[in-house]
Amino acid sequence: MNSISITGKMHPGFDKILTEEAQDFILKLHQKFSGTRKLLLEKRAEIHSKILSGEMPGFLKETESVRNGDWQADPVPEDLQDRRCEITGPAEAKMMINALNSGATIFMADLEDSITPNWFNQIQGQQNLIDAYERTLEFTSPEGKEYRLNEEGLATLILRPRGWHLDEKHILIDGEAACGALVDAGLYLFHNIKRTLEKGTGPYFYLPKLENHLEARLWDEVFTFSEEELGVKTGTIKATVLLETILAAFEMEEIIYELRRHMSGINAGRWDYMFSAIKKFRHLPEFIWPDRAQVTMTAPLMRAYTELLVKTCHTRGTLAIGGMAAFIPSRRDQEVNRVALEKVRQDKEREANDGFDGSWVAHPDLVQVCTEVFSNEFEDGRVNQMHRMREDVQVSSEMLLNFQIPGGKITEAGLRNNISVGIQYISAWLRGTGAVAIFNLMEDAATAEISRSQVWQWCHNPDGILEDGRQITIEMVKSMVPEELAKIREAYGDAFDEEKTNQATELFLTLVTQKEFEEFLTIRAYNKLD
Repeated sequence: MNSISITGKMHPGFDKILTEEAQDFILKLHQKFSGTRKLLLEKRAEIHSKILSGEMPGFLKETESVRNGDWQADPVPEDLQDRRCEITGPAEAKMMINALNSGATIFMADLEDSITPNWFNQIQGQQNLIDAYERTLEFTSPEGKEYRLNEEGLATLILRPRGWHLDEKHILIDGEAACGALVDAGLYLFHNIKRTLEKGTGPYFYLPKLENHLEARLWDEVFTFSEEELGVKTGTIKATVLLETILAAFEMEEIIYELRRHMSGINAGRWDYMFSAIKKFRHLPEFIWPDRAQVTMTAPLMRAYTELLVKTCHTRGTLAIGGMAAFIPSRRDQEVNRVALEKVRQDKEREANDGFDGSWVAHPDLVQVCTEVFSNEFEDGRVNQMHRMREDVQVSSEMLLNFQIPGGKITEAGLRNNISVGIQYISAWLRGTGAVAIFNLMEDAATAEISRSQVWQWCHNPDGILEDGRQITIEMVKSMVPEELAKIREAYGDAFDEEKTNQATELFLTLVTQKEFEEFLTIRAYNKLD
């Protein structure tokens, strides 16, 4: 058949994004790569079944020659070499303008975890990206405040498309929902691959949720095909991989190798990494984590994975980017602001000392502190630390699987926090907002996933016991929900959305009480979006 159809509403300007030629390109991508994508998603399920049956992951024997080989990734483009501070946010006009103007060296425009992937957001996001390159992006708030891009000093733009697991239900290929990743990347490349080069930059990506090197190989094949189809030389597209699944930690070198012509670095995606660890090993009696606030980057497995990441990247000639500090400052509470800035500073100092080349922040007010920390660590004249090989680091598979959190406890406050954050985030997500400030932290889908997965695990594990000795049960969680809802209703006041909060509560309770663990809450929630 080989047909494509658009079922989403054609808002003003969408016809310029979803042109016949752009649709043809998306169709070509699906014809060539959707079959492999489906097989790789099946492979994820097979690997997880092996873990559930007792087979623990390790470094692959069949790719030992890659790990022992003498090879390097291709050079990183000049405008991706200085990554001292990267700011992230959804591909929405106001946030994009603030981020591009923030003074950060890199801005990651997000079509994945910090944006609700409804039809309008995804396609309008594509138009916003074009407008950003053309310097015509602007926004006027309901109060009349105008936002425009600065004349100079803008951050280099990188796009994060959806992961391999997410569909785009408003575009049908032969009657089936399209692959969200291929839609996002395809539209972006079709409209911008040459535009970025004309503007003195390039088509740059952040790749989320990879679980193994074969998934990286698929991206590499998509990039090579796109370069040939759109008339640019191989290696023009550059990608930074978000290492945010625990299985991918065993295949860092192989991932770089597969993407070596298109590689520009690996980022330590800490929050999704924690979620991935819970998801993959939730069945193990020895793996029951305490309150999420107690699982810090100094925990044994987090330390092992980040140190291995720096060593691996620098050995293979590419950049190592630190993870997101979720703390956000308050412009109304100076004490909250002081605490947040100090925590961010400590977090970035640890990363800079470990050899990372830069790191992520979620708010423009944190750009200065992040930039300062890395600038102070770098030797004169350098914009990264790729010369630091970290030959002192030796990480075994056992170290990557050391789930112990010394001194960790599950508290009632931690359980209630997870319930509240889960419901508040899902409610905001259903309203169309994917990045939400909750309790002075910037929550996106990754941190919300930790909250709901911990509640599920604690309810379904006999070792889910509060520090006071009470067993955590589904009944306990259900009894706390109305109490937390009352606090949420009071905090939001007139802005409280009864309908979406009720939907969110129902979905949250389903996710944490059902016997089978849902792979991603966003897949279930996506079905509720228009």
